[in-house]
Amino acid sequence: MSSAETPTSAPTPSASPSPSGPRLVRRLPLAGVLRLHKPSDIWFKPATSVVVSAAVPNLTLLALGRLDLAMYTMAGSLCALYAHNLPYAARARALAWVVLGMLASLAAALLTASLTSSAAVLVAVGAVLAAAQKTLCDATRIGPPGHLILTFISSASLFAPQTLGQIPGHLALTAGAGAVAWLVGMAPALIRPHGPERRATARALNAAAAYVSAEDGARERARAGAAAAVHAAWQSLLATGGRGAARRGLERLVVRAEVALAAPADTDPALLRAWAAGLSGTGPVPRPARHDGISALGDIDDEVLGIEAELAFGKPSLWRRLAPGSPLLPVALRTAVGCALAGYGSLALGVGRPYWALVTAASLYQANVTLTWDRTVQRVAGNLAGVLVFAAVVPLAHVGQIFVVLFCLLFSFGAEAFISRNYWLGSVCVTPMALLITEFARTQEAGELITDRVVDTLVGALLGIVAAVIVTNRRAADHIELALEATERAREDAERTLAAPRPEPGGLETTHRRLAAALVELRAADDTAAGEWWQRALPEERVVAAEQAGHRTLAATVRRRTRRTVQETDEHRGGTDARENARA
Repeated sequence: MSSAETPTSAPTPSASPSPSGPRLVRRLPLAGVLRLHKPSDIWFKPATSVVVSAAVPNLTLLALGRLDLAMYTMAGSLCALYAHNLPYAARARALAWVVLGMLASLAAALLTASLTSSAAVLVAVGAVLAAAQKTLCDATRIGPPGHLILTFISSASLFAPQTLGQIPGHLALTAGAGAVAWLVGMAPALIRPHGPERRATARALNAAAAYVSAEDGARERARAGAAAAVHAAWQSLLATGGRGAARRGLERLVVRAEVALAAPADTDPALLRAWAAGLSGTGPVPRPARHDGISALGDIDDEVLGIEAELAFGKPSLWRRLAPGSPLLPVALRTAVGCALAGYGSLALGVGRPYWALVTAASLYQANVTLTWDRTVQRVAGNLAGVLVFAAVVPLAHVGQIFVVLFCLLFSFGAEAFISRNYWLGSVCVTPMALLITEFARTQEAGELITDRVVDTLVGALLGIVAAVIVTNRRAADHIELALEATERAREDAERTLAAPRPEPGGLETTHRRLAAALVELRAADDTAAGEWWQRALPEERVVAAEQAGHRTLAATVRRRTRRTVQETDEHRGGTDARENARA
């Protein structure tokens, strides 16, 4: 991508493919896979939520002497891990769907377990459930922890003794704990009702500041990251439901981030970071000062911002994301095949808990083979370290069930505290927690648990990555072509709107955001295909040209909007001054 920011006419992307030949097998790196990163800015929210959600039912069951039922309440409690990035109106719906999805997954697993004891059938059902959970979580973009919690619960339940008469009671326990998780997830709305939108806006401002400050060598990747952060901020604002003063203030700041992307030379990154810092806590939303014409954008009404037009545009339906040809389907097939291979491999070795191998395989699958390999290395390293942690704490856990509960709460907190630093570090806590959950029903021999876990981890990781390699995803390159076409259409629409003497109300804003969304999808499609094996040559030159053209057009729409905004604001002020002079 070019670093030029002037709103010139965009060049037409080249139609010729990249001259380089196809890279059938891409390098699978080891360097940097275990490197620690900056923690998530909200790591403490899922960490504290899951602890509170699990403590209430688990301590109640402990007091009643029925800790053997804790697996079913944990299924509902773990729903508290989801949707912490969503505004509360959207979070309420998302958490409800997560709880319903957990109930449906658990019901299918318990029903199967009550009807058959065939391990081969149970593994097959577990693999199909894992693939369905992976696909639905990716299609709905529910976010971390994705399908893994659902797969962990349903796979473990498949191998738990069950009768038909017990199922309603067990599902009721899950539903009750899920209701507690929903309340815990929604509770922060009472203190900071606009917290998620404020954080999304702060991320957009910080990403825009990083782009403005970036050196030439890192500027292109910084621009793509900033564009994605701005797009995510708009999506967060659109999901809030209402349009109060707080949201209007956040809209002004997101527009300022867009302006920074269009005119980085005229932007002070320190000011963007100061606004982002001002969004922490519950204080008033920072308001850009009137020291230049661009900041007058904050005074324009809904029609100029084009929010309602964006809402009318809508999003692709869930069924469209799952239609034949969807890029999600090859990953779903990988998940099914890999989980089945892992489960049957564990059975062939005589391991007593094949669902651990199945869950290990299910946890690996990312957008492409390269990312799946990274996750494989992280999973193995984290699990092996985790069994050592379990070996250290299990003697104390065997002193009494209260220690089992307390250690589970501690490790659930630690998992969420560390997993955003790197997946392997979170796995160091997840592994002993999963092992301790098996002790809810009865005390087990620690050496056997550790041996089974190590073997299942290695079997699941090995056969899981094999499935990722042999189940090809040729559609990844096709998705780039579709994304290129969508980007070109969006750019042409924006160019036509720019060419109009007076665009219709909201027209500039709507075409701007459609083009921004298309560019985000194009970058994601290219990154996904770049990490796949067995691909034909990718159209890298066309992707770069399309991104250059798209970002120049985005800059032109922002500048055109800014000029119009300043003109309309000046006209409004002039009319107000004239009326005041007439009254005087």
